[in-house]
Amino acid sequence: MENKFILKNGSGSLCCKGCGKQDNKLNTYDWLADIPGNAELEDMVEIQFKNTRKGYYKNSNRLKLEKGDTVAVEASPGHDIGVVTLTGRLVPLQMRKANIKPDAEIRRIYRKAKPVDLEKYREAKSREHDTMIRSRQIALQLGLQMKIGDVEYQGDGNKAIFYYIADERVDFRQLIKVLAEVFRVRIEMKQIGARQEAGRIGGIGPCGRELCCATWMTNFVSVSTSAARYQDISLNPQKLAGQCAKLKCCLNYEVDAYVECQKRLPSKEITLETADSTYYYFKADILRGAITYSTDKNFLANEVTISPKRAFEIINMNKQGEKPVKLAADNDAEDPRSKDLLEQESVTRFDKNKSGKNKKKKKNPEKQRNANAQEMQNNTKPNGGNATETKNSAPHSKKQKNKVERPKNKNNEQQGEAGVNKQLPAGPVKQNTKKLPAVTAQTKEGAKAENTNHPASANNNGGKPNRNNNRRPKNKGNADEGGNAPQQPQM
Repeated sequence: MENKFILKNGSGSLCCKGCGKQDNKLNTYDWLADIPGNAELEDMVEIQFKNTRKGYYKNSNRLKLEKGDTVAVEASPGHDIGVVTLTGRLVPLQMRKANIKPDAEIRRIYRKAKPVDLEKYREAKSREHDTMIRSRQIALQLGLQMKIGDVEYQGDGNKAIFYYIADERVDFRQLIKVLAEVFRVRIEMKQIGARQEAGRIGGIGPCGRELCCATWMTNFVSVSTSAARYQDISLNPQKLAGQCAKLKCCLNYEVDAYVECQKRLPSKEITLETADSTYYYFKADILRGAITYSTDKNFLANEVTISPKRAFEIINMNKQGEKPVKLAADNDAEDPRSKDLLEQESVTRFDKNKSGKNKKKKKNPEKQRNANAQEMQNNTKPNGGNATETKNSAPHSKKQKNKVERPKNKNNEQQGEAGVNKQLPAGPVKQNTKKLPAVTAQTKEGAKAENTNHPASANNNGGKPNRNNNRRPKNKGNADEGGNAPQQPQM
């Protein structure tokens, strides 16, 4: 089965031989892998070992090797086990990139790894972590100012490489003797930096992706704080430092673009003179090409944002002794984008609207007053010569209940017990009417007779008058104190 994917348009194919395993660090894509006979054109093969260690070996036995094969290579002493990561014409280019001289000693590939070789290799790898912990304890007992970050055993288990970090020069001759006696292997010490240690350990950066030093970076360029100044980044050590406690390598990625854009901006020391004030440089959006000036040197006051073209125009005018009326040009439109993140979306957008019901009730106060007036008019309607009936409809809120509720008099209670009152259909509503219903003589006499039939109900508190009967109702449409509706003077 051929390892290739045919494109739909028929222009070619994508070869999956060029891709390596995803767990291999610093993998190189072989874009010449689909060319017939590419692997046989060159004898040099790139072999990768633990983490970022790579080597270039000669295929003297003319083995048919492909990317991902495990092979046994020459080492001093014994042999080592590695994985093939690149073959063919790209290997000499990678050797040139790694600065390997043509006259350098090139070791050779023995064979493809056998099951016995792989068993020794796994056994040696299983001892690496315990060896690292034990070596750290020995270095601490000897009082050496160094940190052993990683240990790598050779494929046959006869040699171990100790990677350490130290700020100063360390004399570890005594340490090598002790380690050789304890582990019974050949010891090799190799000093690395903090960035190399982070690349060997790996991790996730603040950008959410895997560390660059652990995935694709092969060489490390020095990073300085001037890269942060060019990009107008706050010089906060906690934000500028990576997991290796050094400045982030990604600060160098966009420095060239910022330096090129800053050449089109005026100098920060130049002040702009206008007819009413002097403006000082405050900040600049380098990539967008916008400069903000302020009338005060220390803080932002009367800010004006202009383009670099307008700034150079004002600088030329000031050199000629002229001062414009205002800093911004007439055709400059204000930026519609929000300057503050809090202005883009409300902070309280997830809060519940607790006063929504009250707002709905207060939406139309005139309609509420009309409803109250209609209800009061219905309660004060005369009912066939009997006294008026006071009826409280079910209110919708406490405020409406206080408005609608009226005091009951004694006559209304008695008439309610006798079942005399009947509610009539509501008539037309008239607002602001002071006209009261007419009361006949028969109604007046009937009310008096009703009061005389129940003498005990008048004074049921030990002969004392009832205060409820003496209370004057607030509504002019209700009955008077004696239970009789007031007569309207006839015109």
